[in-house]
Amino acid sequence: MDLQIARQIIDILAQGIHPITGEAMPDDSPYNAPPVIRALHTVSRALEGALAPSGASEAPRARRNAPPNAGKAWSGQEDAALEIAFDAGIPLKQVAQELGRTPFAVEQRLVKLGKIAAPAGGGRFGASLPAN
Repeated sequence: MDLQIARQIIDILAQGIHPITGEAMPDDSPYNAPPVIRALHTVSRALEGALAPSGASEAPRARRNAPPNAGKAWSGQEDAALEIAFDAGIPLKQVAQELGRTPFAVEQRLVKLGKIAAPAGGGRFGASLPAN
């Protein structure tokens, strides 16, 4: 398996989303346990370094541009704020900026909260993921 695809799968799992179906993992799934989420993010960062062109250090630049809450667990207060903003019709990009999250993280959290349907075709990466 290509390292880039492996990293994509790990990133999706870290968001609590099934990488093939695009469905939110159940609350009791091990993928929703904070230590597992942290481990998946750690592995993703390690793969990021392995995928960087030789001689180039992409990881520090990527982290520097990441929103302040990227990769952190969502709090109940953040979930409530997200639901209120979504129900009020505030654009997701604006909500993401206010919550210090990426637009993708906001979208996936809305899927997990049952506010929107998961994207058709298997989530963020569509049907492009190879089946092993």
